[in-house]
Amino acid sequence: MTNRWGINAAVFSLKCYIASMLATFIAFSIGLERPYWAFLTAYIVSGPFAGAVVSRALFRLIGTFVGASFSIFIVPPLVHSPVLLVSAMTCWLGACVFLSLLDRKPTSYMFVLSGYTAGLIVWPIVDAPQHIFDVATLRAQEIAIGILCSALIHGVVLPGSVSRALAGRMAAILKDAEVWSRDTLDLEPDPKIDIERRRLAQDITELHQQSVHLPFETTQLAPRVKLVRAMEDNLAHLMPLGAAIADRIATLRAHEALPENTMALMADIRSWIDTLNDDLEAIEETGDALMVRCSELEPAIDAQSDWVALLHMSLVARLGELVRAHLNCRVLKAQYVAPSTRPVSPRIPALLADIGERQLNRDYTGAARAAGGAMLTVVVGSLIWHFSGWSDGGTFLMLASVFPALFGAMDNSLPPVIGFFKGTVLSVIIAGAYGFAILPMLDGFPEMAVALAPALLVLGALIANPKTAGFALPTMLGLGSPFIISEQYGADLGPGVPATFATFLNSQMATFVAIFFAAGMIRIIQTAGVHHAIQRSLRAGWNDLAERSNRWARPNLQGWISRMLDRQAQLGPRLKAAGKAPVEPHYDILRDLRAGVAVGELRALRLDIDKTQHAPLTDVLVGMQGYYRKLTPEEPPTDDPTLLARIDAALARFQANPVESVRRRAALPLITLRRTLFADAPPFTGVSTPPGGKP
Repeated sequence: MTNRWGINAAVFSLKCYIASMLATFIAFSIGLERPYWAFLTAYIVSGPFAGAVVSRALFRLIGTFVGASFSIFIVPPLVHSPVLLVSAMTCWLGACVFLSLLDRKPTSYMFVLSGYTAGLIVWPIVDAPQHIFDVATLRAQEIAIGILCSALIHGVVLPGSVSRALAGRMAAILKDAEVWSRDTLDLEPDPKIDIERRRLAQDITELHQQSVHLPFETTQLAPRVKLVRAMEDNLAHLMPLGAAIADRIATLRAHEALPENTMALMADIRSWIDTLNDDLEAIEETGDALMVRCSELEPAIDAQSDWVALLHMSLVARLGELVRAHLNCRVLKAQYVAPSTRPVSPRIPALLADIGERQLNRDYTGAARAAGGAMLTVVVGSLIWHFSGWSDGGTFLMLASVFPALFGAMDNSLPPVIGFFKGTVLSVIIAGAYGFAILPMLDGFPEMAVALAPALLVLGALIANPKTAGFALPTMLGLGSPFIISEQYGADLGPGVPATFATFLNSQMATFVAIFFAAGMIRIIQTAGVHHAIQRSLRAGWNDLAERSNRWARPNLQGWISRMLDRQAQLGPRLKAAGKAPVEPHYDILRDLRAGVAVGELRALRLDIDKTQHAPLTDVLVGMQGYYRKLTPEEPPTDDPTLLARIDAALARFQANPVESVRRRAALPLITLRRTLFADAPPFTGVSTPPGGKP
C-alpha cells in the first residue's frame, strides 16, 4: 500500500536528501577542497534496503581506497612519460573492468570503482602531478564521507529490510513455481508453461543477487544465506523435472498407456500443490504420503520391460522427486521466516548440508571484449585531448572513461548512455538556474540546503523508480556541480579557473562531448553485441557439458545446474532482444541442462559399480562428449545415430543387471538422454545398430 501511494519513494528520497546534506555539511566543516564529491557519493551509494546500502558502502570504500592508492603509486614515476602514464591507466581500467565482469556479484563494484576512481583523480590534475598525493587523499576522504553518511542514514533511519523484501520475493517465486508444476500435471498442459517456467532462471539469479546483502542486514537478525542457497537449489531442480514429467505424460498418452492409478496419483499431486500453505506439519505429512505412493506405484524394470514400462517408471520416479522438491521449498520458506534459527523441521539439517556458494557462468570472452572497449576509449580519448589542446580535456577523458566501465556488462549500453545524455541536458538548465540565479542571492549552508530541497526531493523520488532513474540520476548528478556545492559562491574552481558562466558552459560542453564520444565508441565496440553474446552463452554451455561428460571425479551436479541456469538467465533477455524463441532446439539451454543432469547421474553410477560394468556407460559418456563438441550456434542439432545406438546398448545392458537399484539408476538418466536428444526416434526395442557400424 505504501508503495502504491508513493510513500516508499518519498521516504527514500528524504533519506537520500538528509544523507547528502549531512555529507556536504561535514565536508564544508572540515574544509575539504571538493565537497561536491561527498554530496554526489551520498546519492550514488543510496538504495532502498539498509543491508544493500551497507554492503555496497563497504565495497565502494575498498574500491575507492584501491583506486586512490594506485593513482599515488603510478603518477610520480611516469609523470615525464605521458605515453607510459596513459598506457598504465588504460591497462588498470581494463583489468578492473575485466575482473568486475568475471565476479558478477555486488562485490564487482569494488573493481569498477577501483578502475575509474584512478581516472577521476589522475586526469584532472595530470598537468600538476606534484599534487597527486594531496588530491588522491582528499578525493578518498570526500568520497568516504559520502559513503559513510549514506550508510548511516539508510541503515538507521527507517531502514528498509533486505530480509523482508527477499521473503516476499521468495514467496512470489515459489507460488509461481507451484502453479507451473500444477499445470504441468494436466493431461493436456498449455505449451506456454514451458516458456513461463524458464522465468525461474531469472528469478533464481535475482534471489542469489539479493541474498548477498543478508549478512549486512541492520533491521533484524538476518536469515542464513545458506537457506536461500538451498531454496535456489530446490527451485532449480523443478525446471528439468517439470520438462521431464511433461514429456513422459505426452509420450505415454500418445501410446495410450497412461495407467489409471498413475493419473489418480497425478491428480492428487495437483490437489496437494493447490492446497500448499503455511501449515508445515500437514504439508510434510501429506507430502511424505505422496512420495510413498510414488515409490509403491513405480514399476520394477527388468530385461523384459518394454519402452512403455520404462517411460512409466521414469514418470513415477520424477513425480516423487517433484513432490520432494516442492516439500523442501516449503520447509525452507518456513525456516526463513521463523523468528529463530532453531530448525522448524527435521529436514532442515540435511537440506543445509553441503550447501556451498552458487557457481555462476563466467564469460571470459565477453569480459575481455568489454575491457578492451574501455581501454580503447581511454586511448582514443587521450589522443583527442592531446592533439586538440583542449583545456577541459581532463574532464572530458575522466567522464568518457567512466561510461564503458559502468556499462561494460551490457550487451548494448547505448540506451543508458542516451538516457544519461537526456538527464544531463535537463541538469544544465536546473544547475544553471541554481548556480547563477538562485544561490548567489542566498547566504550560508542552511539556506543552500533549503533552496536545493525541492529539486533534490523530486529527483530522489524519481531515482527510486526504475523507469525514471535513467534520466533522474544524471540530472541529480548535475546538481552536484562545483558551481553549486561550494562553500563560497563565485570562488575560483582552481588556480586560474574562475567560476564564471563561461566556465560553466565549457565544463558542460566537456560533459556532452564525453557522452557523445562514449556513445560513439560503444556503438563501434558493441556492434552485433547481442548476437555474439548469444553465441558465447551457447558455446559455453556446450563446451562445459563436453568437458565434464567423461570425467572420473565425483560430479558436482548442483554446480552444473547453477551455471546452466545462470546462462539461461543471461540468454533469455538476449534472445528476446534478438527476436529468437528460447524453445528453438539450437537456443534451448534447458535441453542441455537436462542432458547434463543425466550425464552427472551416469558418472555417479559409474563410480559406484564394478569396473567390469563401466564400458556401456563410458561409451555413452564419450559419445556425449563428441556430440556437444560438434554443435554449432544457430544450426539445429544434427542426428547422431551412433550416440543413439550407444544409449540403447547401455539401456539394454543394464536392464538385465541383477541389482534392482543399479537397473533403476541406469535407466532414469538413459531414458532422459534418449527423450531429450532423440525425441523423434522410434521407441526403444533393444540394442540398435547405426548405419554401417556396430552399436
